[in-house]
Amino acid sequence: MPLAAVCQLNSGPDHGKNLAQACELVTRAAALGASLVSLPENFELMASSAEKLAQAEALDGPTLTTLRDLARALGITLLCGSFAEKAEDPTKVYNTSVVVGPDGAVLGIYRKIHLFDVELNDGAKYHESELVIPGGDAVTAETALGRLGMSVCYDLRFPELYRRLSSAGALLLSVPAAFTLMTGKDHWEVLLRARAIENQCYVIAAAQHGSHPGNRLTYGHSMIVDPWGTVLCCCPDGPGVAVAEIDKTALTRVRAALPALKHRRLDV
Repeated sequence: MPLAAVCQLNSGPDHGKNLAQACELVTRAAALGASLVSLPENFELMASSAEKLAQAEALDGPTLTTLRDLARALGITLLCGSFAEKAEDPTKVYNTSVVVGPDGAVLGIYRKIHLFDVELNDGAKYHESELVIPGGDAVTAETALGRLGMSVCYDLRFPELYRRLSSAGALLLSVPAAFTLMTGKDHWEVLLRARAIENQCYVIAAAQHGSHPGNRLTYGHSMIVDPWGTVLCCCPDGPGVAVAEIDKTALTRVRAALPALKHRRLDV
């Protein structure tokens, strides 16, 4: 049975340290037998907007090149969480997720559509749109474990995106994230399980955990959820790896026993 893994990081302002930790955890996941491994959102840098802008890279930059080489060396499919990609506007970036195949080839590129512009009750303020340009396309990628529908963090709150991905044939949904501690403790697992249940897909959700610059706290609890909504594995606090089986026959059974996707009324 093929295995998937989520890698949980505590990224900070040191790009080199973050990338080294990401590579170490991906290597650990591959050693456990995972053929599909996911990193979280902002795996390369959790820092100020100015620092992210200064260290943003193109898709052919050293960060993605390192991960493509790693995927090739390990023979795995690697979901490169998300990172700050240089944009046409020199004052902005994209929050970009990339899937790389076992041969190092890029299988899918997704730029985060829904940007996190909120002011929470704990006083924390997030204005992602001040730095990030939103993407405009729903993206799926063909992997050895099945078609993967791509998203990033705050996208999780917009079910219409995932419905579009499942309608496009996705069997797996990726949600690399840096979910806040305040919202995560109440909403993270609930939303992940809901997206799995309503779309009858596996959900692969790698997350940041802990304290980061700017007094930012992330919830962690990286997990993999099956198409019935059962949490198959979950990372404890701190950096680490969690692994679960991806059983396509189980997914087929769920869709056959409860054919809700076929019962959609698009005419209403």
